[in-house]
Amino acid sequence: MMSDSLERLYQAVIAARDLDPATSRTARLFQRGPSKMAKKLAEEAIEVVIDAVNGKTDAVVRESADLLYNLIVLWASAGVKPEDVWREMGRREDMLGIAEKLPKSAVKMPKVLASKALPAKPLSAKALSKATASPAVRRRIVALEGRSSHKRH
Repeated sequence: MMSDSLERLYQAVIAARDLDPATSRTARLFQRGPSKMAKKLAEEAIEVVIDAVNGKTDAVVRESADLLYNLIVLWASAGVKPEDVWREMGRREDMLGIAEKLPKSAVKMPKVLASKALPAKPLSAKALSKATASPAVRRRIVALEGRSSHKRH
């Protein structure tokens, strides 16, 4: 299961954070701090996006593994454990169903979700789509076409 793999990766990152930065990439990231970690995470995310837009499936897989590694490093630095994230995902699934992302604020939240009461069951995709159809809820989508990736390390 993927959560088991991420838990093992998290444990490996925790174990490596105090190693010699001259020989451990993880220790080097911890030494450089959260700003460097965040920069590496953002770079990997951009590489995944560019490869996905360009239809490079194998590259998306490779870069996604890098992205997950850098995300776990940043979690560890921030004191976030994988189970904290799984708990939040479970809470969201209870509210909206597994495939939906919560709006950032109650202002953007559709009326049907803005109340404090949780729905008796997750909304169907159709009901959620209808509830979030107002322009105040939708986000602008930006296409990344014709961009090339120059990987920096």
